Amino acid sequence: MEDFTLRSCRDFVSVLASSEPVPGGGGAAALVGAVGTALGEMVGSLTAGKKKYADVEQEILALKETCRLLEEKLLDQVPADAEGFAPLAKAYGIPKDDPDRGSILEEATLTACEVPVRIMELCCEALDAVKVFAEKGSRLALSDAGCAAVMLKAALEAASLNVYINTKALRDRGEAERINERCEVMLSAYTSLADRIYEEVRGRFVG
Repeated sequence: MEDFTLRSCRDFVSVLASSEPVPGGGGAAALVGAVGTALGEMVGSLTAGKKKYADVEQEILALKETCRLLEEKLLDQVPADAEGFAPLAKAYGIPKDDPDRGSILEEATLTACEVPVRIMELCCEALDAVKVFAEKGSRLALSDAGCAAVMLKAALEAASLNVYINTKALRDRGEAERINERCEVMLSAYTSLADRIYEEVRGRFVG
C-alpha cells in the first residue's frame, strides 16, 4: 500500500479529491493531526533556549520530543488507514450468497475501526502537550498553539466519524457500543480541552 505522505502536498490533495478509495477521511484526519501536533512542537521550538522561559526549559524540551514522536505515529496512520480499509473493500466484493461473507465482513469492519481509534488516541496525547505549550510557551507563538488545538480537534472529530460509520455496520452490537463508548470518552474530554485552549488564546487577542 502506497504511503501517500511521501507525495507532495498537492499530489496528496489531488488524490484525496479523486474517486480513489484511499486516502480518505481517516488518512486526512491523521495528516491534519500530524500538522496540528507539529504546530504545537513549533511553539516549543520557539520557546526552548530563551532565557525568559528558562524555568520551563526541561518540560518544554520533553514535550517537544513527545510531539515529534506523535507526529511520526500520526503520519504512519495515513498508510495504516489505507491498509486497514483494504480488507473491508475486498469483503464487500464477496458474493452475497457466500456463507462466509457475513463473518468476513464483520472481521474486516472491526479491522477498519482500529486505525481511526488510534488516530483519536494520538490526537488526545497531542492536545495534552499543546495545552502546556499554550500555557507556558513563547507568547510570540501563542496563536500557533491555538491553531494546533483547532486542528487537533478537527482531526479527532474526523477520525471519530470513520469509527462510527463502521461500528454502525457491526452485527455484534455489544462490541460496537464498547468501541463507541471509548470514542465518546475521548471526544467528551478532548474537544472540550481544545475549545478551552482556543478560547483562552483568542481571549488574549480580542478579549
